[in-house]
Amino acid sequence: QVQLVESGGGLVQPGGSLTLSCLASGMVFSYYAMGWYRQAPGKQREFVAAITSGYITNYEDSVKGRFTISRDNSKNTVYLQMNSLKPEDTAVYYCNTVHDLVTAAQGIWGRGTQVTVSS
Repeated sequence: QVQLVESGGGLVQPGGSLTLSCLASGMVFSYYAMGWYRQAPGKQREFVAAITSGYITNYEDSVKGRFTISRDNSKNTVYLQMNSLKPEDTAVYYCNTVHDLVTAAQGIWGRGTQVTVSS
């Protein structure tokens, strides 16, 4: 079965940076588009970024120019480099496989990793 384990979250000041990691198993990783999603308190989970097996990327408008998604197929890992963080980026961040560069494909989500941006 597919397992996805997120890590790298934490507390950071506005304007700071964090890098998140997602380790995948139970799949042929290099064949799948992968993405990051986030859920803030009182809000629905939303799309953040995705990267295809051909390294095409897609970003939600509010993170364009600040976040960078990448992947290392040799490590079965997807990364999210987050710069210039804002308080509104505070959320639990999740990874998943992706359809159509936006939609999460796995019905079961991991535990996620908490990102808190606060001074």
